[in-house]
Amino acid sequence: MSDAGDATMPESPAADPAGRGSVHVLGTAHVSQASVDEVHETIDREDPDVVAVELDEGRFRQMQGGTPDDIEAKDLLSGNTVFQFLAYWMLSYVQSKLGEQFDVEPGADMKAAIEAAERNGHGLALVDRDIQVTIQRFWARLSLGEKVKMIGGLALGITDPRTVSVALGAVAGLLLGVAFGAVIGPWFGLEGPLALGITDPGLVMYAGALGMGAIGGLFVGLLFLPSLGNASAYTGGLLSGSTVRVLTGAVLGVIGMVAVVATESFVGPLSSARFESTGALTLRASVGGLAGLGIGAVLGAILGLVLDAMTADMADVETIDIEEMTDGDVVAAMMEEFRRFSPQGANALIDERDAYIAHKLHVLRSQGYDVVAVVGAGHKAGIERFLATPEDLPPMESITGTASGRRFSIAKLFGYLMMIGFVAFFGLLLMAGVRDVFLLQLFLAWVAINGVFAFSLARLAGARWVSAGVGGAVAWLTSINPLLAPGWFAGYVELRYRPVNVTDIGRLNEIAGDTSKPVNEAVEEMFDVPLFRLIMIVALTNVGSMIASGLFVFFVLPWLAGGELGSVDALMNELLAGARNSLELIRDILT
Repeated sequence: MSDAGDATMPESPAADPAGRGSVHVLGTAHVSQASVDEVHETIDREDPDVVAVELDEGRFRQMQGGTPDDIEAKDLLSGNTVFQFLAYWMLSYVQSKLGEQFDVEPGADMKAAIEAAERNGHGLALVDRDIQVTIQRFWARLSLGEKVKMIGGLALGITDPRTVSVALGAVAGLLLGVAFGAVIGPWFGLEGPLALGITDPGLVMYAGALGMGAIGGLFVGLLFLPSLGNASAYTGGLLSGSTVRVLTGAVLGVIGMVAVVATESFVGPLSSARFESTGALTLRASVGGLAGLGIGAVLGAILGLVLDAMTADMADVETIDIEEMTDGDVVAAMMEEFRRFSPQGANALIDERDAYIAHKLHVLRSQGYDVVAVVGAGHKAGIERFLATPEDLPPMESITGTASGRRFSIAKLFGYLMMIGFVAFFGLLLMAGVRDVFLLQLFLAWVAINGVFAFSLARLAGARWVSAGVGGAVAWLTSINPLLAPGWFAGYVELRYRPVNVTDIGRLNEIAGDTSKPVNEAVEEMFDVPLFRLIMIVALTNVGSMIASGLFVFFVLPWLAGGELGSVDALMNELLAGARNSLELIRDILT
């Protein structure tokens, strides 16, 4: 018996020392009716001992009507599992759209090979690498820019690029403008102009009441937002249920804070000094945000026009001749284009699989089998090259592991720097002799804001209460650890109740491909698919923690510092004092 991923194998022919078996490689297009016909004709004509197909055991079982394995909850903690499913979904979606365009079911060529083998009594060998290994290695090899381009390219294929660009530009400009106006601007001496020249303490306190009330109210309103799975709650503009809840929270928060200032009922953290510092912060953030919103929208509109012009020629996709995809020159050009997009991704998705399949076919050939191998046209040349010179095949263990293949990660580097900065921040304040009460306030604020945002966005994605609670409970810690993320923990708990496997991808493709369905109905149906809900829970829980970290730096920290130390400048002075004390301590120890 062979080790080539046997599905049904005949007894091995009498082994020939010279290895006189043969391999006929048939390259096909996975969505081509002509390829289906050619598969049947070739197998009938060649009458091989074995038909080898470009499938692994999981995909073969699924093709035969079996149930694929569910994703294990513990595997989610590896960090990239959900994103690998996302990559698999994107690749599958492209193939399914081609299948719809040419009225052929994706994978029909492989089904035809299986049917022909069964009809003629031939053996069947599964010679492709496990799809999960391939997708994991493919995703890990992509750089951050390549991942963004890949997702963005697919999104722009089904969305108006001008609308997307304007929206993203406006949001990015708003956030950057607020950050600049609130915190960064004063460091460059721009505090006066960005505060509109308002110096009256009473007016500044009322501005602080508006800022604190709006943010606090939005904060509370976020907790009661319905799940995105209830898409109808988000349609209707200002009259939608979700908008009403958020605005109600903001209005009630503003009324409450204005009442505190008007009656001078300053209690605890709601001191007059804190309202004044928050007022200046609110004024600067408002001006900076409005300026950033306008600039971002304009730049986004320009980018949208450029992208629209660049993608205009994509409208002629209907003229593609799918049969040309099996032609060697056309396939070579497509492979070369993909290599230019991502050399490392192409290595994992194409070259490694060429070598893996060639390994399996070489084993069958050396055992004396005559084989017809049905593979995608893009793999034909690489497999034949390896079969012609099997001594050039890489070691099997080098192409079967799930190691990432990328030792350096900018995201991880940023995470480590953030963790070091967080520890250093509290350490320097401690060395400067800042009161323990203030340090405790900072820590509790960090825990609270991370917990609320991670919990709220997990619930927004449709997580169960217990799943969202776990994500919120660990968010304060995971947001400063580059090796962990709260979304993994929320997803881990969610998987205990909601099994996920690759069959969900087919359901998502059907929903995404139905252009006649209203958007809100399509979104609600997608949230009913466990894989999509899991992806959203993991992603939005992590996004919530990221947003909380930014808000802490740009709003909460200045607010707390303004009430306790007087200003952000005073906080910076304390940090410098802590650094000096640390250096003096180190010098004393060394001397």
